[in-house]
Amino acid sequence: MSLAIRLKQQQEQALTAAAKCLGVSATELAAAAVRDLHAQPSTDLVAAAQRVLEKHREVDRRLA
Repeated sequence: MSLAIRLKQQQEQALTAAAKCLGVSATELAAAAVRDLHAQPSTDLVAAAQRVLEKHREVDRRLA
Protein backbone atom coordinates (compact mmCIF):
# COMPACT_ATOMS: atom_id res chain seq x y z
CA MET A 1 0.00 0.00 0.00
CA SER A 2 1.17 3.47 -0.79
CA LEU A 3 0.05 6.45 1.26
CA ALA A 4 0.71 10.16 0.84
CA ILE A 5 0.67 12.41 3.89
CA ARG A 6 1.01 16.15 4.26
CA LEU A 7 3.50 17.41 6.81
CA LYS A 8 4.38 20.90 7.89
CA GLN A 9 7.90 21.90 6.85
CA GLN A 10 9.14 21.56 10.43
CA GLN A 11 7.63 18.08 10.71
CA GLU A 12 9.23 17.02 7.44
CA GLN A 13 12.60 18.35 8.60
CA ALA A 14 12.27 16.51 11.91
CA LEU A 15 11.33 13.27 10.16
CA THR A 16 14.21 13.62 7.72
CA ALA A 17 16.69 14.41 10.51
CA ALA A 18 15.52 11.50 12.65
CA ALA A 19 15.72 9.15 9.67
CA LYS A 20 19.23 10.34 8.86
CA CYS A 21 20.33 9.76 12.47
CA LEU A 22 18.94 6.23 12.27
CA GLY A 23 20.43 5.53 8.84
CA VAL A 24 17.08 4.93 7.14
CA SER A 25 14.91 6.83 4.70
CA ALA A 26 12.14 9.11 5.90
CA THR A 27 9.66 6.73 4.26
CA GLU A 28 11.09 3.77 6.16
CA LEU A 29 10.94 5.68 9.45
CA ALA A 30 7.35 6.78 8.88
CA ALA A 31 6.36 3.20 8.03
CA ALA A 32 8.15 1.94 11.16
CA ALA A 33 6.27 4.47 13.28
CA VAL A 34 2.96 3.24 11.85
CA ARG A 35 3.97 -0.39 12.45
CA ASP A 36 5.01 0.49 16.01
CA LEU A 37 1.64 2.12 16.68
CA HIS A 38 -0.18 -0.83 15.14
CA ALA A 39 1.84 -3.37 17.16
CA GLN A 40 0.74 -1.83 20.46
CA PRO A 41 -2.48 -3.08 22.04
CA SER A 42 -5.28 -0.56 21.46
CA THR A 43 -5.25 0.39 25.15
CA ASP A 44 -1.64 1.52 24.68
CA LEU A 45 -2.30 3.54 21.52
CA VAL A 46 -2.18 6.87 23.34
CA ALA A 47 1.06 5.95 25.11
CA ALA A 48 2.61 4.83 21.81
CA ALA A 49 1.57 8.06 20.11
CA GLN A 50 3.06 10.04 22.98
CA ARG A 51 6.36 8.15 22.63
CA VAL A 52 6.50 8.93 18.91
CA LEU A 53 5.67 12.60 19.53
CA GLU A 54 8.28 12.82 22.28
CA LYS A 55 10.93 11.43 19.94
CA HIS A 56 10.01 14.05 17.36
CA ARG A 57 10.07 16.82 19.99
CA GLU A 58 13.64 15.83 20.82
CA VAL A 59 14.64 16.01 17.17
CA ASP A 60 12.85 19.38 16.82
CA ARG A 61 14.72 20.65 19.88
CA ARG A 62 18.03 19.61 18.35
CA LEU A 63 17.19 21.30 15.06
CA ALA A 64 16.22 24.58 16.75
